[in-house]
Amino acid sequence: MRDVPKLEAPRITVARVPTDAPESDGTLQWDSTTIVIVQIDAGGKTGLGYTYGSAATGAYIQNTLADTLTGLSAFDIPSAHHAMLHKLRNDGRPGIASMAVSAVDNALWDLKARLLNLSVAQLLGQAQESVALYGSGGFTSYDDDQLTQQLGGWSDEGFAFVKMKVGREPGRDHHRLSVARDAIGKDCQLFTDANGALTRNHALLMAEDFARFCVRWFEEPVSSDDLAGLRLLRDRAPPGMAITAGEYGYDQWYFRRMLEAGAVDVIQADATRCGGVTGFLQAAQLAEAFQIPISAHCAPALHLHVCAAFPWALHLEWFHDHVRLEHMLFEGAPDPVNGRATPDPSRPGFGLDLKDAEVARRAI
Repeated sequence: MRDVPKLEAPRITVARVPTDAPESDGTLQWDSTTIVIVQIDAGGKTGLGYTYGSAATGAYIQNTLADTLTGLSAFDIPSAHHAMLHKLRNDGRPGIASMAVSAVDNALWDLKARLLNLSVAQLLGQAQESVALYGSGGFTSYDDDQLTQQLGGWSDEGFAFVKMKVGREPGRDHHRLSVARDAIGKDCQLFTDANGALTRNHALLMAEDFARFCVRWFEEPVSSDDLAGLRLLRDRAPPGMAITAGEYGYDQWYFRRMLEAGAVDVIQADATRCGGVTGFLQAAQLAEAFQIPISAHCAPALHLHVCAAFPWALHLEWFHDHVRLEHMLFEGAPDPVNGRATPDPSRPGFGLDLKDAEVARRAI
């Protein structure tokens, strides 16, 4: 009987990459992106996973989760996932603890696929050969020229959807939407994201105005914790405008509550927050049960493989910061072709390899 590969202790690297310009949305401003990278060895292969968030996430993996993983079978991901969830019980599930589990879980799926010489998409089983992308940026800190160049650039490249941030200065958004619509033309769908910045009444007013620009997606018009408010917006939004949320889901019960409330037209999940690939699979299965499509939030190089496994995955977010960072730090990050991306079957796992020198230069 062949020896079962056993997990070695995870290795953690935290890197920070400055943004290429000041960025803000409806509720937050930032000037850098922090990535927590996990590498796990077993059977002569190395699995690579990551999350985006506080450097404290790396310390949590090292101090709380690492000993739980060491010596487990590299093939038994459910066992490792359950062991991690058991270990974090007294620390609380949402936030840094779940992001830590997510980064490790992603590395475990990458490792298993590499041990089997498959891509993660092949390991899961593909339902889509390629996945649609929506260009995501349009930060409230951008001037008209930056907005035009970025959103118009994606449209010119064949993207069918682009998204911009709204809600920081609502009085400016009518003008900004006009600029965006002129930049992308009439055939590209325009999405908006308020990041929970608005009250219910204000969001309803803005939805009516957004309809003039054929906005088809209104993400987090109110806080994603306000399920009744999201349901109100969903019931009263102009026809053809999807109300969406879900990026702050850290477990399957969050997604179940959102779906049971009828709060969204599309649910968004993020495998760097919701428990990794394992958690994303749970969210996608819940979405199918409620007949609601799913879309992936950020981390495009990772989500490409997971979304390819589901016919009801509409698209994934081609987020400006993460696209830039993933191409900067990883070999094998995907490139779009006519607004879609395709998992590379010739590259095992997620198809990513660290650019060691660049990662070391950005490490903190």
